[in-house]
Amino acid sequence: MSLEILNRAVLEPAHRSSAEPQMSEPAFKSEFLKTLQARGHIQQITHPAELDEAAANGPITAYIGFDATAASLHVGHLFSIMTLRRLQQTGHKPIVVMGGGTTKVGDPTDKEGQRPLLTDEQINGNIAAIKGTFAKFLRFGDGPTDAVMVNNDEWLSSFGYVEFLRKYGVHFTINRMLAFDSVKLRLEREQPMTFLEFNYMLMQSVDFLELERRYGCLLQMGGSDQWGNIVNGVELIRRVDGKPAFGLTTPLLSTASGQKMGKTVGGAVWLNADMRSPYDYWQFWRNTEDADVGRFLRLFTDLPLDEIARLEALPGAQINEAKKVLANAATTLLHGPEEAAKAAAAAEAAFERGGLSADLPTHEIPAAELEAGIVLAALAVDAGLAASRGEARRLAQGGGLRLNDKPETDANRTVTAADLVDGVVKLAAGKKKIVLVKPV
Repeated sequence: MSLEILNRAVLEPAHRSSAEPQMSEPAFKSEFLKTLQARGHIQQITHPAELDEAAANGPITAYIGFDATAASLHVGHLFSIMTLRRLQQTGHKPIVVMGGGTTKVGDPTDKEGQRPLLTDEQINGNIAAIKGTFAKFLRFGDGPTDAVMVNNDEWLSSFGYVEFLRKYGVHFTINRMLAFDSVKLRLEREQPMTFLEFNYMLMQSVDFLELERRYGCLLQMGGSDQWGNIVNGVELIRRVDGKPAFGLTTPLLSTASGQKMGKTVGGAVWLNADMRSPYDYWQFWRNTEDADVGRFLRLFTDLPLDEIARLEALPGAQINEAKKVLANAATTLLHGPEEAAKAAAAAEAAFERGGLSADLPTHEIPAAELEAGIVLAALAVDAGLAASRGEARRLAQGGGLRLNDKPETDANRTVTAADLVDGVVKLAAGKKKIVLVKPV
């Protein structure tokens, strides 16, 4: 079956090379696709004209799947969550698929090796910890455009192996599967890919088929690394049930400097407050690179596009005000307006007035350890201000490491209880990171 494929990169003008062809934007008529296009959510679409027609003529149902590999989603998942939010905002029904079944196998896409296999208890615990995040962004209920959440373990674990192969294996060829990048790249690098992982794309295709049959779902969305898996599901539905089905992918995000979106010195930018505080989350967005401000405002906030255009055009140091707007809006969506206001106030107190705030991130250490003394470089690493002692030393030598608001050029000095001020030691790296070290 041939697919009509729109395969184009949606790049901000600041990131588009003059040598690249200037491709014209398709003129969508549905509010859904027009909104995704205007805010930068579209990388590829199958059957774009058909999907646009379906979305313009009434509510459609679409889904994105989320595997439960950790106890929290991270900012890398936020793009997909916001895509579901745009879907609902434009009058359509989102389905959140929790990958209770697919997590047992592990998605090989864009991976250099097999994921560690989790137990059923670990997977179920992760799902329980994750699922509350979606209620911050989507409206759940029984209405025609209310979101629903399902667990693909419900159907995937009910199949017998022979039954699964007989029902669905006949629709997939090894030749085609070997051609997908998720498989081909692993083989080219001579990195092992288990037969367990090889089954993942079949399972994801069956997810789409089950959702089409149970909920009338006709669109699967995901990151562009999922393109091959999504196309398989589209073809399976059209071949087996003879019904319209569509796929849409979003760009894989990186910052203007090429860093993977959501990665910091301290690791992933988690969405759960118990794994990353609202203050640290606010600071992550406040530290956005200048060239990314407009793009991130479009993707991760609900601000009107004309206001975003005004903010991203602010000259010079005024762009910092746009970053604060981004931090406030993004933090409000996830943690609520009160936590966003507290984070903004704490940042102002710490960075603009040089004071302390109870809402600043805290790193606790045993009181006895502080009494004995701890090397500043080691403390900076433990507190997440530097990735290594060497980095902490270089930061100090450049005047970027501060102890109680004073530059400290000797990262080998010992920090002790004598350095406590109001019961804490205030450490800062550069102008953007600050941690209160508290003995317990």
